[in-house]
Amino acid sequence: MPTYLVALILTGLVFVASVISIEIGFAAAIIEIALGTIAGNFLGVQTTPWIDFLAAFGSILLTFLAGTEVNTRIMRKNLKESLLIGGVSFFAPFVLCFAFAYWIAGWTFQAAEIAGTALSTTSLAVVYAVLVETGLSNTDLGKRIMAATFVTDILTAVALSILFANINVYTIIFAIVSVVVLVAMPKVFPWIAKRYEGKVIEPEIKFLVVILFLLMWLGDAGKTHAALPVFILGLALSGLFEHNVALQKRLRVVGFAIVTPFFFFKGGLNVGLSAIYANVGLLVAFLAVKLGSKFIAVFPFARYYHDQHGMYTTLLMSTGLTFGTISSLYGLQAGIIDQVQFSLLITTVILSAIVPTFVAQRWFAPSIGVEGEPIWVEGSNGEKIHVGDAKAGASNPAE
Repeated sequence: MPTYLVALILTGLVFVASVISIEIGFAAAIIEIALGTIAGNFLGVQTTPWIDFLAAFGSILLTFLAGTEVNTRIMRKNLKESLLIGGVSFFAPFVLCFAFAYWIAGWTFQAAEIAGTALSTTSLAVVYAVLVETGLSNTDLGKRIMAATFVTDILTAVALSILFANINVYTIIFAIVSVVVLVAMPKVFPWIAKRYEGKVIEPEIKFLVVILFLLMWLGDAGKTHAALPVFILGLALSGLFEHNVALQKRLRVVGFAIVTPFFFFKGGLNVGLSAIYANVGLLVAFLAVKLGSKFIAVFPFARYYHDQHGMYTTLLMSTGLTFGTISSLYGLQAGIIDQVQFSLLITTVILSAIVPTFVAQRWFAPSIGVEGEPIWVEGSNGEKIHVGDAKAGASNPAE
C-alpha cells in the first residue's frame, strides 16, 4: 500500500477516533486501538518503518508525560499505599500467568517467563491518557493511581531486565548517560524553560525531544528500553510542570494531537484476528488469569485506600499495553516465543487495555467533569473547593 495512502487512512482514523471520543465521552486511546485493529484486519493496512518510529516515540513521550503527573509529595505521603497496590499489581499476575503458561498451556520455561512479564504490567500510556481525558489527572485520586502504576511498571522493567539481560558496551553507556541526564536535567531544563518561555518556536520542547531521542537511541543500542529512565525523568521534572502549566499543555498538544495516536494504532495493527481464532479458548483463559489475578490482589488494598473508588482503581491497574507489548515483542525477536504465542500475548495485552477501561469508564468513573473545566465541590463546612487544587482530604471527591 502506498505510503501516502497509509498516512491518509491512519490520520483519517485518528480524526474519527477523536470525534467519537468526544461525542460518547470515552477514552480516545481505546478507540484508536479498536480502529487500528479494524485497519489491520479489514483495510489491509500494515505497519511501516515510519509508523514504528512514530509509535516508539509516542510511547516514550507518553511515558515521560505520565512521569510528570506523579505528584512527589502525594507519592511520599502515600508511599505505603503505592508500594502495596503497585507491588501486588505486579507480583500476582506475574506468578499466576507464568504458572498458567508453563503448567497448563505447556509453554517452555522462558516462554512462560515472557508471558508472566507481559501480563503483569499496568499500562502507563492507557492510565495516563484516561486520567488526562477525564480530568482525573488533576485530582488526588488520579495522582495516587499514577504513583501505584509507577511502582508496577518499575517492577516489570526490572523483571524483564533481570530475566533476559543481554548486556553490551552500549548497555553500560546507556546506564551512565541515564544517571547523568537524571541528575543534570532538573537543573538545566528549568533554566532553558525560563529563558525561552513564551517563544513561539518552543526551544525548550525541542531540547526535551533531543534528550528523549538520546535515551531511545542508547536504549535500543544497549538491547534495553528507555521507558524506565524516561519515566523517572518525568518524575524528576514534575515540580517544574506543576508550576508551568502552559508548558505542560503545549507538550500535551504535541503528543496527543499528532504523535501518541500512532502508538495506540500500532497496538491495534498488531492484532491478528485470524491467528488467534483457532486459539480463542486459550486467549480467553490468559485474559481471565490476568484480570482475575489483578482483581484478587489489588481490590482489597484499593478498596481500603480509595474507599468507593476502589473498583475504578482496580480496573485501571488491570490495564496493559506499553510494557506488555515491549515484553511480547522482545520474546518474539529473541526466538523465545513463536508467532502464535506472540499473537495470543499481544491480543491479551490489548484486550486488557480495552476491557477494564471500558468497564471503569462506563460504570465506575468518578463524577468530576472533564479536563479544562472548573470543577468545584462543596466542603464539609459549606465552602466551595476547587478539585484541581484539592489535596488529600475528606472534602476531595477523589478520596
